[in-house]
This record gives sequence, C-alpha cells and structure tokens, in this order.
Amino acid sequence: MKSIFTFLFLGLTAACFAQSPVLLTTDRADSLLKAMPAIQLLDVRTAGEYANGHLSHSTNIDVRDEAFLAKVKQLDPNKPVLVYCLAGSRSAKAAGLMASAGFKSVYDMQGGFAKWTAANKPVEGGKEAPAGAMTPEAFQKLTASAKPVLIDFYAPWCAPCQKMLPTVNKLKAELADKVTIVTIDYDKNRQLAQQLGVDEIPTFLMYKESKIKWRGIGYMDEAMFRKTIDEYK
Repeated sequence: MKSIFTFLFLGLTAACFAQSPVLLTTDRADSLLKAMPAIQLLDVRTAGEYANGHLSHSTNIDVRDEAFLAKVKQLDPNKPVLVYCLAGSRSAKAAGLMASAGFKSVYDMQGGFAKWTAANKPVEGGKEAPAGAMTPEAFQKLTASAKPVLIDFYAPWCAPCQKMLPTVNKLKAELADKVTIVTIDYDKNRQLAQQLGVDEIPTFLMYKESKIKWRGIGYMDEAMFRKTIDEYK
C-alpha cells in the first residue's frame, strides 16, 4: 500500500510540473509496474532488439525513428508512461522528447533492459540465441588462451562504442602478437552478457587462461586504453 501511495505522489508531482521525467532504478521501476499494472510501457529500442527480448505488455517505438513523436501519439499523454531502452541513453532522450510534447507523467528506467535482465527480472521473447551469437563453449575456448584476450562488448547504436571502435581496431592490429582483441555485439549476445554481468556498454573484459584480469566500463581515449592494455596484458 505504501508503494502505491508513493508512486501516486510521484505521478501527481510529475503531472503538476510535466517538464521533467522521473528517473527510476530497476527495482523502483519493477515496483511501479506492480503498483500500477495498467501503466503505459514504452520500449524505445530497435525492432530487432525488441524481438530479442522485452518487458511484458510493452509497446515498441524506436526513438531514432524520424516519426517517433508522431508515433507516440498512439499513447495517452494524460496517463503515466514508463520508458526504457537497453542502457538508459535512448530512454532519457525519448522521455525528454515526450515530456516536451506534453506527456504529463513520464518515468525513465535507468540502466534499461540490460540492468533489468541482469537482475533476473521477467522478460518476453528472445529465448533463441540470434544468428551470429557466440556460444558459451566458444567463449570459454577463446578466453582459455595463454595469450591475453580482451573482450569488447559493444553495440552498433552505442555512441561511445562507435567512438572507440577506430582505436579498438587500430590496437587489435598493432598488438596482435601480444593480445587478442575481440568485439562482441551486445544485441546478439545478450544471454552471454547477462551470464558475465555485463549491463552497460562499452564493457571491456581482459582474460588470461580463463581468469579475468581486468574489467572496464565506458569510453576511454587511445592513450588510456593503450596504457590499460599494457598494464594487464
């Protein structure tokens, strides 16, 4: 009962001011969905990501679609809506656009689908591994190497990932005799990422003989990335 009153208060507050989406952690978002089962739930990832798994009863509208604002008009701007993406950046953009467009009560789930699945919360779809996904056996064989292996979990739509990609490819070729650098598409390897506790991208994992030596998250410039590889390889 307390959680219901808490979310009603948050909803009324958002409705009164209307301009600022309410940020929620994964657990708070889960509580909101349980307290308000009729809330509008919007997944702003790509159709492919949505097909690989999503929250139950969610509507999928890609925030990168030029017609995004026109398409979200199918939702009721006077009723609460919870928005999520994979990691949080796209949902933040979508929530801001919707608040500016007149949606009165917008909630933004921080950490997105990645943190939701990492917390073993329920999802629909995505039970079959997408084509091109790395099997656990292949991953174990790869990381068992005596030569250090650096795993880069990335996504084609992730701006920091794409910004780092030229550096990753440059060092992959330059340091090939010292370290094996492998890029893994998060969207195609969500189950593997979940098993490894990867819920943000880019995430870097350094292995040697099946043991993890280093874990890094987020954008790094070439100097820092090179220094880190030299330190742990």
